[in-house]
Amino acid sequence: MNLLAYQIFVDRAVTVGLAILVSFLAAGLTLVLIYLIIIYLRLKKREEISLEMATLEVRLPKENEIKIDAAEQMFASFTSLKKSGAFSFLDLNDVISFELVGKKAEIRFYVSAPNRIIDLVEKTVYGYYPSADIKKVDEPNIFDEKGKVVFGAIRTKELYMPIKIYRDLATDPLSAVTSAFSKIGDNEGAVLQVLIRPASDGWKKQGKSYVSTTKKNEANPEKATFKTDPKVLERIDDKCSRSGFETTIRFVVSSPNKDMANSHLSNIKTALSQFNSDLNSFTGVKHLFKGSFMIDFIYKFFPVIDPPFFKSISILSTDELATIFHFPNKTIETPHIQWLKAKTAPVPSEVLGTEGTYIGRGYFRGVKRPVSIGFEDRRRHVYIIGKTGTGKSVLLQDMAIQDIRAGHGVCVMDPHGDLIDEIVKYIPPERAEDVIYFDPSDTERPMGLNLLEAKTEDQKHFITTSIINLMYKLYDPQRTGIIGPRFEHAVRNAMLTVMCEPGSTFVEVVRILSDPKYVQEILPKVQDPIVRRYWTDQIAQTADFHKSEVLDYIVSKFGRFVTNKTMRNIIGQSKSTFDFRNCMDEGKILLINLSKGKLGEENSSFLGLVLIPKILVAAMSRQEIPEEKRRDFFLYVDEFQNFATPDFATILSEARKYHLNLTVANQFIGQMEEEVKNAVFGNVGTLIAFRVGVTDASYLQREYQPVFGESDLINIERFHTYMKTIVDNEPVDPFSVNMTKDLKKMKTQANDKIATAIIQLSRLKFGRPRELVEAEINQRARL
Repeated sequence: MNLLAYQIFVDRAVTVGLAILVSFLAAGLTLVLIYLIIIYLRLKKREEISLEMATLEVRLPKENEIKIDAAEQMFASFTSLKKSGAFSFLDLNDVISFELVGKKAEIRFYVSAPNRIIDLVEKTVYGYYPSADIKKVDEPNIFDEKGKVVFGAIRTKELYMPIKIYRDLATDPLSAVTSAFSKIGDNEGAVLQVLIRPASDGWKKQGKSYVSTTKKNEANPEKATFKTDPKVLERIDDKCSRSGFETTIRFVVSSPNKDMANSHLSNIKTALSQFNSDLNSFTGVKHLFKGSFMIDFIYKFFPVIDPPFFKSISILSTDELATIFHFPNKTIETPHIQWLKAKTAPVPSEVLGTEGTYIGRGYFRGVKRPVSIGFEDRRRHVYIIGKTGTGKSVLLQDMAIQDIRAGHGVCVMDPHGDLIDEIVKYIPPERAEDVIYFDPSDTERPMGLNLLEAKTEDQKHFITTSIINLMYKLYDPQRTGIIGPRFEHAVRNAMLTVMCEPGSTFVEVVRILSDPKYVQEILPKVQDPIVRRYWTDQIAQTADFHKSEVLDYIVSKFGRFVTNKTMRNIIGQSKSTFDFRNCMDEGKILLINLSKGKLGEENSSFLGLVLIPKILVAAMSRQEIPEEKRRDFFLYVDEFQNFATPDFATILSEARKYHLNLTVANQFIGQMEEEVKNAVFGNVGTLIAFRVGVTDASYLQREYQPVFGESDLINIERFHTYMKTIVDNEPVDPFSVNMTKDLKKMKTQANDKIATAIIQLSRLKFGRPRELVEAEINQRARL
């Protein structure tokens, strides 16, 4: 080869070499560019996922017995979230965050996930923790503006080597972890964050390769320098046989001073060190920038890359994850854990779609369903029980307002006055003319209430019996003999005598017991020979001493209501201002304000006790009209034990056919007499229980078992109830109802100006000037 040919060859070789080099450089740069693009897309995707995260708070009953292996199965279910396909490497697996958050006197458990899978996550948790209560909540915040923040993160040293799991530990490992959080004080907070996403199978291959290589080497005498414990290989093999998750564990503490923050951080690290084994252990993760770590923590970012010297990702099997994070059961005695105090139960399908009086929303496992009591089922009456301040009166108010707006006739008896004052604010202007606002404390324009008004002989005897029952309720509730047969006999004859004269009132009852001349004046008008003989034979032949002994005693009981001017101006009017029968037939709104603070407890009780029988008499008088023409009338009585006599028991058992529908409320079952209690639980179709005391819970659990127990009834939240009702006269299983949000909305609809106008209209329409009333009473009673 000549020199020229050689030079041409070299030139061509160099050119080709340079071309190859340039090609390799271009390919390398292209791969780097593609890699950087993939990293960028992953970072962008990570940010999008983070912004779509939803947070769930998980609470369980303290007495639950769910074991740790339930969490293991729960984590195993999340392997289904693993992305697959030819280009799955370009996408990110969904991240789920499990967090334990501690603040002063509270430790809570949270789960966060992207919105598109949050329902799946929630259902999965419910699947393994069926007694849990899970609610969507705002992201918990532990930070204080003036607080000092310290943080840390840990990872395992080896991917496939096992750490200690719950089967290796003598006690539930959650006890030590939660104990570290129980020491959090004022203006402090701490979070243990465990981020997981399904891992590829590369770590399993490494682990299995290690096991097989070790076994192979140990089988070869030339290579077997020492013998590995078979149990070690079994543990590695066991981990590799399970599903694995890429895991990042972080913890953050905020405290007023750095020393306290570091102390809490050290406690958390110590609690997590219990998982270190002889094969694998946790080590701290290095961080270059505090700001970068806090952004990753707050936004729940999973590392996109895991570079050497700064690795933060561990591979944990399902049983290892369950060991580090699971929900507590009854074996955990750490204080301040926010347990689920009361269970929930779903609304039965029979109740769904029922139209009628809206009660609230049934709630169970995040599903809310409107709950109403059907119109027909309201005729079987409603009983509401609960401690003061739990929501009873507000529910009464809501139900009454619905009935008023629906055009129904309504009567509300309130021994406090607050319920009435609220209801009147919601009455539509078009129903203002229907309102009778009976306020006995209005002394300037008193309304008349003649207790002795009766249209038939049967009504006279019923009223007489009611007054006698009233006296027992007021003065001898235990039937000790203070009110006895002689008292009954005298009162019965005195009242039947007075009622022979139309327009006679309670004032005349007192007068006939103390004025012999009045007896002689009225006796000719008495037609009943038995009543006449009481005066002509029995009283006339009784010595003055014994006569005064009986009659004066009765006068002392009745007289206190006549000598009180406020009461006298009401019960002393010969004609009642309003007729209960007309109120029922015409659908009036009768609001009875029996405020104990204004009237006194005895006067309030007295009026309530005489009004109940008058309402019952009016209802029973509807017997004369066909049932289909009897207009439904709704009677609400708050703290009804104040007015509960045997007449009340009669209403519960008999009033339904007269279309008098009761809704009654009180605080304690023990406030009711045995006869009334039996009538309540034997006749009401709907039982609504707010939070109650231990004694009542013991009694009520018989009504709610097996769905709810004594502990649930004692611990149910304010404005939450347990409801047991009927649908088409058939009982359904008890369920839970939440009234909170619905009741807040009502407050925006109140109208104080209309309320004032309605009350004033009722005063002018039904009240009478005090001077005129007193003049008539004085003239008739010769006071």
